[in-house]
Amino acid sequence: MAAEAEPAHAPVLLEEALDGLAVRPEGRYLDATYGRGGHARQVLARLGVGGRLVLVDRDPEAIEDARRVFGGDARVAIRHGTFDRLLDFASAASVDGVLMDLGVSSPQLDDPARGFSFLRDGPLDMRMDPDGGPSVADFLAAADEAEIARVIAEHGEERFARRIARAIVAARANAPIETTAALADLVSAAIPARLREPGKHPATRTFQALRIHVNRELELIERGLAAALEALRPGGRLAVISFHSLEDRRVKRFMRDASLGDPVWRGMPGAPAAALPRLALVGKAIRPSAAEVERNPRARSAVLRVAEKVRA
Repeated sequence: MAAEAEPAHAPVLLEEALDGLAVRPEGRYLDATYGRGGHARQVLARLGVGGRLVLVDRDPEAIEDARRVFGGDARVAIRHGTFDRLLDFASAASVDGVLMDLGVSSPQLDDPARGFSFLRDGPLDMRMDPDGGPSVADFLAAADEAEIARVIAEHGEERFARRIARAIVAARANAPIETTAALADLVSAAIPARLREPGKHPATRTFQALRIHVNRELELIERGLAAALEALRPGGRLAVISFHSLEDRRVKRFMRDASLGDPVWRGMPGAPAAALPRLALVGKAIRPSAAEVERNPRARSAVLRVAEKVRA
């Protein structure tokens, strides 16, 4: 087995997620968002010699870290890919639990070269996989004003989206927008000081929106949830940690719909097996304690939802 290593960042809702997964020593589990292995390390600590854990991440740096830390553990398989490929990594009805810890990892946020944060100047990239399509700088250079405004409004829920898009298009006519500082300054100038949200940087929603867009995050979350349901055995658990309302709405809706079954047959006697619910909700949504938020402020918006598969 691989030697123990200290986690590079604090995993959010760790004990709650492990309780939700109900890890069994001989079970098979899939961590769809390895990050830096905080949750994976504790799942492995609960597995026996017959247990198995598949570690997945779309970020090559995360995969390299997984290989370094866990590559010598015979219980672990490591796979590079996105949520929509989960069934490539775990065949149907083959795992006892799937964990999806959504959002951006601390190592991604803290590395200026990745371009995720306006707090540190760096190239305007934001791709979770640097080989995974256009960067944010590429998108802002090519998209028209209406498309930029749509992305910022839909994925950032930013009420000044049109004003920000107009400022971006005007600025790029003089010079490309290629750094996080340049974009943050543009957005800040576009939002009147008196109308800004207290305690929040004015570029927060725009950065979120552009990151979601270039990484196709919402689309892949929906595909990943569907793939995770297929990968689970009956009795297996799906645990998902979301970090903003756009993610959580999709998780909540997916679990709710799968727990109600086919709406055509809902509440009617004699429903065919294919119309019956496939998930049962496990408890209510869980949020971090005040103590966890104090230790790790990035946990403050996290929400954990858990459901159990009840039929194939």
